[in-house]
Amino acid sequence: MSATLTVDPKKYARLANRIIVKAIETEEEYDRMVAAVEQLIDKGEDRLCPEESALLETMAILVQAYDGRHHPLPSVAPNEMLAYLVGTSGRTAKDLLPVLGTRGRVSEVLSGKRSISKQQAKKLASLFKVAVYLFI
Repeated sequence: MSATLTVDPKKYARLANRIIVKAIETEEEYDRMVAAVEQLIDKGEDRLCPEESALLETMAILVQAYDGRHHPLPSVAPNEMLAYLVGTSGRTAKDLLPVLGTRGRVSEVLSGKRSISKQQAKKLASLFKVAVYLFI
C-alpha cells in the first residue's frame, strides 16, 4: 500500500458508501468496520484494486484510532515487546544479529540491560512489520 495509487473517485465513493466510512463512534460501527477490513484483507493485498487498497488503508486508520481511544494497549517495555515478537513470529534471538550486531548485545537488549537505538528500532519495525514506536 505504500505505492502511489491512481484511484477512480466514483468507484471509490461507491465502495465507501457500502461501508459508510466515517469516524467510528460506537462498538457496532467498530464491529462493522473491522468486518469490512477483514473481508478486504482476506481477498489478498495483491488482488485488491487501487480503490479497495485505498479504502482498506482508510478503514484501518479509523479502526486504529478507535482502538487507541477505547481499547488502549498497556504500555510495554521495548525489550518485552521485542521478546514477545520474537517468540510469536517463529524467529529466534539469532535472527536479531543483523539488526543488533552481536549475541551479547542481543542478550542485553532482550534482558532490558541495553536500550534499543532509534536506528535499531527502525530496522526491528521493518523486520517485524510493526510500528517503530513499539521499540522506543
